Amino acid sequence: MAVITSQKIATYYERYKAIEVTYTKDIIHVTGMVPQQIHLKCAGDFWPCVVYSSSFEGAKVVANIKSGLLNKLQAANNSASLRFCFTNPETNQPVTFFVAVRVSASSPYKDSKDMALFALQFTQRPPDDLIQIMGRLLDANVNSVKRKNERIALTNETIRRLKILPKDISAYVQGVPRPCILREISFVGAKLVIMGVAKFLIEKESALRIDFEDPRESFLIKGKLSAADPVEGRQDLLAVDIAFTEQIIPLGYKIRLNDYLSQVWADSRSADKQNTQGAVKKIQKPSNQNTAETPQAVKKDAAETGAKPAANPTTETAATPGAKPGEEAPGNGKEEKPGPVEKTLGGAARK
Repeated sequence: MAVITSQKIATYYERYKAIEVTYTKDIIHVTGMVPQQIHLKCAGDFWPCVVYSSSFEGAKVVANIKSGLLNKLQAANNSASLRFCFTNPETNQPVTFFVAVRVSASSPYKDSKDMALFALQFTQRPPDDLIQIMGRLLDANVNSVKRKNERIALTNETIRRLKILPKDISAYVQGVPRPCILREISFVGAKLVIMGVAKFLIEKESALRIDFEDPRESFLIKGKLSAADPVEGRQDLLAVDIAFTEQIIPLGYKIRLNDYLSQVWADSRSADKQNTQGAVKKIQKPSNQNTAETPQAVKKDAAETGAKPAANPTTETAATPGAKPGEEAPGNGKEEKPGPVEKTLGGAARK
């Protein structure tokens, strides 16, 4: 099993703890459950049982009651332990653990006198192994519906991260194998390039075989060819869309895609968070530049333009010879012409 964080396990538990999963053949295969190693333990004795369904809060199991299981449960005040067993696909080693339970109800299984269906309530949160195994399955099932139209363009990088074996990909049209090049995949369909004539392919029964590694898995996904477009520059090739039959899409295929997309979404969120934090720090960083002009700067600008520095508005105007205090300087009623410097500044301003 892939290593996931405790935060992810907590998310699985809170999000899916009340969802009950019925153990079909497909789910038993995908989870790696070992039915022969499932037991109900009570007062030191073990009873083989079959897990009918489970959630993160409880389970339903079927067990034989001819060997005194009911009496043992009654003596133990309906307290017991349920032993789970799964196979780790990466190491091929068994993963076993016990979950403390309390029997809340029992009833004959399909009117049998020897078999009974027991409703078990977990007395505490189940081990992380169970949450990881079942949470990964539930997460893939939910996202395959919520994000079913998101397509993954197959590049060398995405093929490597998805662990697809490109040489083993093949398409089947009405049972006839055809070589193909896989371009895009999604939870509910794919785009591929094959040889053929469009009118003989559209709406035909088809299937796509995709092989994965680590661990090695092969999926044959059935559907119909829904669209076909010519490939530019090649009259013999078509880019076709295959729409999978959603009710029979293998659960293992959904898990493969969901594991990849979950990592992509996590990387994207992490990058966005880092960019946001960087932008906030940049905004909050104090500026070292002084925007106020210093007297030295003013003098330097005046020297470059040949102008005199402007007088300080708070300083009194120098008295003109022959003028009385409070009187304006005599101008003989004529407009004074600007001096050479004033002409220069005035011209620059007009420009």
